[in-house]
Amino acid sequence: MLKIAWSEVYVLPLPEKHRFPMEKYALLPQQLKYEGTAENHNFFTPQPLEEKYILNTHDAIYWQKLKNLKLSRQEIRRSGFPLSQALVDREITIAQGSIQCALYAMEFGVALNIAGGTHHAFTNRAEGFCLLNDIAIATHYLLDNHLIQKALIVDLDVHQGNGTAEIFRNHPDVFTLSFHGAKNYPLHKEESDLDIPLPDNTDDEAYLQKLEEILPKLIKEFQPDIIFFQAGVDVLETDKLGRLALTREGCKKRDAFVLEQAYQQHIPISISMGGGYSKKIIDIVEAHANTFRLAREIFF
Repeated sequence: MLKIAWSEVYVLPLPEKHRFPMEKYALLPQQLKYEGTAENHNFFTPQPLEEKYILNTHDAIYWQKLKNLKLSRQEIRRSGFPLSQALVDREITIAQGSIQCALYAMEFGVALNIAGGTHHAFTNRAEGFCLLNDIAIATHYLLDNHLIQKALIVDLDVHQGNGTAEIFRNHPDVFTLSFHGAKNYPLHKEESDLDIPLPDNTDDEAYLQKLEEILPKLIKEFQPDIIFFQAGVDVLETDKLGRLALTREGCKKRDAFVLEQAYQQHIPISISMGGGYSKKIIDIVEAHANTFRLAREIFF
């Protein structure tokens, strides 16, 4: 059964300058239900995450400041969002959604979180609209509960997963792969296990060739028990922040290749949506919807 994490708290009320990227979290589930890709029973509502699972990934001092809304002005500015209780509630709900998606993926082969992919959150700080690292929290949950021995994080957002790279820097049981724009945010890149920095205006052909060259070999060598896929659609040519030049069809082929690799190798795959900042909201929603359509088509 296709399982999709979504909650009303994903759609956070924000000031006008922060509002646009939030629209997709309301529109995407509506689109999936309208077209029949998903029905009500495919969706589940995650509850807020227990604190002990946050502390398996994040520094206790940082978490105390965050939950008590005590971040400094500089820390809040670096996070990208105005700090509020609603924002903290959103982050812990997203993280719980990614844990449950990982468990559902192990049961059904694939599961998807409508939000998540907060890969700029470090052990001890927030960055780039990311306060808690949902993929890292879910990975630690599976490892700590001895549900897996090895995880592969495939981060195909246009921005490097710098927080994820920092969190798993000394973890041989977690392999971090990041395809990202070489000249894009963050200015200072962390070191993933494998970084693929791409030049500006990389197109479908060049991107897919590189992915097809690297991913199957990596899966064969590392032999992961689960794949966490950060499926950001800010790789699109239409993206305001992206600097790459993938078409919507190229982005769909990217997702199809990752999903097919997982399906063919019988590896569970848990998917978080990541970024998307195209000027037209239809480009964002359609590119994300393709990921869900492919998951249903390939796995069910």
